[in-house]
Amino acid sequence: MGKDTIKLTRKIQLQVDAPTKEEKKEVYDTLYRWQNRSFKAANLIVSHLYVQEMIKEFLYLSEGVRYKLADDKKAEDGILDRHRLSTTYRVVSDRFKGEIPTNILNNLNNNIINNFRNNWPEYIRGERSLANFKRNIAFPFGPVGIHGLSYKEEKKAFCFRLFSIPLKTYLGKDYTDKRSLLEQVIAGKIKLCTSKIQLKKQKIYLLATFEFEKEKHSLKPEVIAEASLSLEYPITVKSGKATLSIGNREEFLYRRLAIQAAQKRAQSGATYCRPGKGRKRKTKAVDKFYELEKNYVSNRLHVYSRKLIDFCIKQQAGTLILLNQEDKKGIAKEEDGFLLRNWNYYELTTKIKYKAKKAGIELIVG
Repeated sequence: MGKDTIKLTRKIQLQVDAPTKEEKKEVYDTLYRWQNRSFKAANLIVSHLYVQEMIKEFLYLSEGVRYKLADDKKAEDGILDRHRLSTTYRVVSDRFKGEIPTNILNNLNNNIINNFRNNWPEYIRGERSLANFKRNIAFPFGPVGIHGLSYKEEKKAFCFRLFSIPLKTYLGKDYTDKRSLLEQVIAGKIKLCTSKIQLKKQKIYLLATFEFEKEKHSLKPEVIAEASLSLEYPITVKSGKATLSIGNREEFLYRRLAIQAAQKRAQSGATYCRPGKGRKRKTKAVDKFYELEKNYVSNRLHVYSRKLIDFCIKQQAGTLILLNQEDKKGIAKEEDGFLLRNWNYYELTTKIKYKAKKAGIELIVG
């Protein structure tokens, strides 16, 4: 049986909760230092892991050499001076001690080890290159890194300390479930797991991972719902004698094409826009339509996937099959890329997978 909980990640913008520019600058300097040390530590960790695994491939070792990647105090042929799992952590903690919280290094080490083990069969076959971490890496931290999470009415924000750094959320006109999830964390209804901090264009984002119980519905595994992502209708689903067509071609494409046309007009007129701050000022209208299109598509696909799962729950279908998806992608490619560019098969499938998992429905992609 699978787990009774599910993990969900949400991207939440943060602001420095400090009164003066000097204090805010100090916080940014600290966060960027942590990011830089995480970037260096990540590459060190993965390099050491690879060398440890490839020792037996080094041809210059004589045949009489016997070794074991274990603590020499616990294994006769051990060549390590500590437990293997702690070797990479000790390497980076010794090097960056005092420059970054050890909690960040510990979680970074665990994440990289888990990913390395999952990808090792492909590494050894030469089918995947070794991970190379970039300078803009999002660094992880455990739940113990967040202190005093609470909602401050006077600031209209959720405030907390990341280790010793004062931060607050900026939700703006948020119509998602971020506010509700944070309120449930404060109330103790759901749990905040190991999360990440991302720094991008002088902005701070919290990639918060929440863990909560799956929805409980009276589903029957033997009842099957068959869904198809077609060109005329985003989703067509059938279970027994019940059928449902969700959305249609005109509804989905009409608004999106209108936004794209407006964006092209804005691009044509950008040359004549009032200057002042270079490219950013001239392309402001273009960027606005880009975000508008992205948000519209995300909303539509969310609605479509939600209706699909609601249909399955109503029919008590414990199994959902997405039929002939490869065929649909092939048809879309034959349409000169128009439908493939505008239909978002992958994003819609991703949303269906998440909602099916949350509802306890087994999803099979055909």
